[in-house]
Amino acid sequence: MKDFEFCIPTKIVFGKDRIREIGAFAKKYGKKLLLVYGQSSIKKNGVYDKVVKSLDAAGLKYTEFSGVKSNPVLSHVNKGIEIAKKENVDFVLAVGGGSAIDEAKAIASGLCYDGNVWDFYNGKKTIEETLPILTIPTLPAAASEMNGGSVITNEQTRQKFGIIDDHLFPAVSILDPLVTFSVPLDYTAYGAVDAISHLTEGYFTHDDNWVPIQDRYVEGLVRTIIESTDIVLKNPHDYDGRSTLMWAASLAWNGMSVAGVSGAAVPNHMFAHVLGAFYDIAHGAALSIIIPAWMQYVYKNNLERFAGFAKEVFKISGGQLQDDALEGIERLKGWFKKIGAPVSFKDAGIPENEIDQLSKSALELAGLWKIKGYTIETIRDIYKLCAK
Repeated sequence: MKDFEFCIPTKIVFGKDRIREIGAFAKKYGKKLLLVYGQSSIKKNGVYDKVVKSLDAAGLKYTEFSGVKSNPVLSHVNKGIEIAKKENVDFVLAVGGGSAIDEAKAIASGLCYDGNVWDFYNGKKTIEETLPILTIPTLPAAASEMNGGSVITNEQTRQKFGIIDDHLFPAVSILDPLVTFSVPLDYTAYGAVDAISHLTEGYFTHDDNWVPIQDRYVEGLVRTIIESTDIVLKNPHDYDGRSTLMWAASLAWNGMSVAGVSGAAVPNHMFAHVLGAFYDIAHGAALSIIIPAWMQYVYKNNLERFAGFAKEVFKISGGQLQDDALEGIERLKGWFKKIGAPVSFKDAGIPENEIDQLSKSALELAGLWKIKGYTIETIRDIYKLCAK
């Protein structure tokens, strides 16, 4: 293994109805907060009432900032920064999926910066300080509740950029599986795809010959995500299924799977972010389109690893390496279809006539994220596979 430093400063509070404790944890970070959430789902499912009751009991004052989109946009982030500055808040609390948490992180960093917060996302500036961030995730997917990542879309430039910075780790995250019972089945599926992608990105792109800890970690969690998702889609109120999926998604993108490996990259996210920026498609749905096409294009570059994935995740073995690898790709694609996730542009209603524009945007992102080996031609070819 390669040398590495590893630290997750987030306190995880996991369990049934633990969101009622948010006030007790939050009051350690100040007296005034910005409460960031999405549309109306947390009010319909009762999460909002539990949160504000706990905040009130702790004597905290809060300013609500709702309306976060599933692909959070820069203009809304800037509104949140403006409101939070006016209210002079001490910290930020996000309640919702990865989008609400990502936007809360952007707001928390923007509050400590005099320039345009987009400077952090396009690489012009690095974050030096943020307000404390607390989260209550309601959708297992992005693992933003346990990592330093944030993704924002600049709707004016059609750019969906992400950053990873240690300042963006939440201070406290409350993971209450009960709040996920009401997540629609399509978004449950998209979240599972997202979690799997976080694991397989580094698994298929790292350039180490033997890292059994990381590889087994990935293979085991992918199998667990598939198993728990199947359980939840059959019975959305299965607590063990929901709780297992929630914790597995958090573990999928907290840095553990790539600690000690070299060369890991995120090409699938590069392609998927462009689809999200252009068409406002759910992130997990974009990934379920990209992943099989990308795998089909690159598998020969790492045949043993793709065959190993097929063996460890889907119990496929005994054939030629290429046959096993291809069957594993088809099995994963078939599972995406089974859970209702799109696997082609046609499935998602994405037009095929903008592939050149998509490719140019993805190439720009490859440069920003320092993802090597992608030319405009290879990017275009992969997008064309998505269109088949």
